[in-house]
Amino acid sequence: MAEIVNLNRFRKAKERDSEAKQAAENRVRFGRSKVEKANDRREAERRANLHAGKELDKPATGDKSDAGVPDSDRD
Repeated sequence: MAEIVNLNRFRKAKERDSEAKQAAENRVRFGRSKVEKANDRREAERRANLHAGKELDKPATGDKSDAGVPDSDRD
């Protein structure tokens, strides 16, 4: 015969485990010092600036008269 399982206990235990996992994630995410947060912010800004510096130049949207015309063909 199978073992009888109390579903309420099972559900509550599962919920406790889920809450403990969320608490651990929050400790990692929010439990940092001001210096650590500032370092992460500076690192993110540095990466964004590096990425922005490698983007290709885009033509101005308002200047369509010379778009696609080589310099040798202009008057």
